[in-house]
Amino acid sequence: MMRISGIVLIVMGLAMIAYSGFNYVTTEKVVDLGPIQIDRKMNHPVQWSPIAGVVMMVGGIAIILLGKKADKN
Repeated sequence: MMRISGIVLIVMGLAMIAYSGFNYVTTEKVVDLGPIQIDRKMNHPVQWSPIAGVVMMVGGIAIILLGKKADKN
């Protein structure tokens, strides 16, 4: 179980390094006068530091190594 957790953290860390963020769009109704509707699309960027990905990778490697030590004992 620890090995799977470590692998998941490593993969997520690699993804965070490769993609430093993403955007999502929301639609907000500005004017609604019967048949006339005006909508506004708003862009919301979500950014994170690649350092967070490196920390996750190191944590995943540590979990795998600690899991191997626990299995030997």
